[in-house]
Amino acid sequence: MSKIAVIIDEWFEDSEYTEPVSEFRGKGHDIIHVGLEKGKTVKGKKQQTPVMIDQSVNQTGADHFDALLIPGGYSPDQLRAHPGAVAFVRDFMEKDKPVFSICHGPQLLISADVIKGRTLTGFTSIIQDIKNAGATFVDEAVVTDKNLVTSRNPNDLPGFIHAALEKLA
Repeated sequence: MSKIAVIIDEWFEDSEYTEPVSEFRGKGHDIIHVGLEKGKTVKGKKQQTPVMIDQSVNQTGADHFDALLIPGGYSPDQLRAHPGAVAFVRDFMEKDKPVFSICHGPQLLISADVIKGRTLTGFTSIIQDIKNAGATFVDEAVVTDKNLVTSRNPNDLPGFIHAALEKLA
């Protein structure tokens, strides 16, 4: 099955991590947690879900994975301040590998400068950021544009997971 990188840092939206990861694992996909520091444990913002970082963004790249999950919450905003995290995400988009981004996840895509001319959705507070980055914002539960699957918030998780699993099939 597929090897999926999850780029993640402190205060991620718990459900936007736990629900897709549970479904992916249930379908036999491998999950590798990628973050700023290998061995560090990061926690979700609401349920404090602990996640240990398996690999550093500076020591791996898209060639080692089949797809990328970007959970929302505060995690993407923190990660976008680190060139290694931005380059890691850019690598997936440039290689047309499936990228699953929900809620604030597009913040990393914006910083990677990879959404110009694309159509996507995201959390309400980043609509203008998406437009300023040259993308078309659509207020829909799930938007699929080539390799990119995006959703707005935790309420959209069922459709988001379904669309992601279709990309992995």
